[in-house]
Amino acid sequence: MDPQLWKIENFRDFLEARKTLLAAEMNRRMEELLHGDLHWLEARAAVAPAAPTVLGGVTSDEEEEQLEALNDWVEAQGLPRGVVRFDFADPVTGEQRAVFDLAWPQGLQEELSQPVAVLLYEEAPMVAVASQAGYGCFTAVADFKAYVRAEVLADTGA
Repeated sequence: MDPQLWKIENFRDFLEARKTLLAAEMNRRMEELLHGDLHWLEARAAVAPAAPTVLGGVTSDEEEEQLEALNDWVEAQGLPRGVVRFDFADPVTGEQRAVFDLAWPQGLQEELSQPVAVLLYEEAPMVAVASQAGYGCFTAVADFKAYVRAEVLADTGA
């Protein structure tokens, strides 16, 4: 009921306050359903795992436009389009670890070349995740195009 939270510039604060009120009401109603016997509920909350941190992702319209233009360029070279916003999961646990901006998980020459990923505006930990997973990593469009021309198109005789 705080009038300051009704202002548009305080919308996020309003949402946080509303979330708190809704959670409190839900907890009150759950307690009613459980007739006050909350011991088992508290034990379960203590062992809830923390949400894993997922690295990367496309963060702007400009970045998305660059990736789409690059994908169009790759296709014009007679190669398969990559996957924009590729969800990379840990091969052992199946947990999502990162979102690669643009990736060819089977390689540009499917099954014949290593997987590659274009990671624009990403930090070192993101590049490390992709590299450790066996991906060739490119953080600049020009470097990726040079790789395609020198390594992939030269191999296909294009």
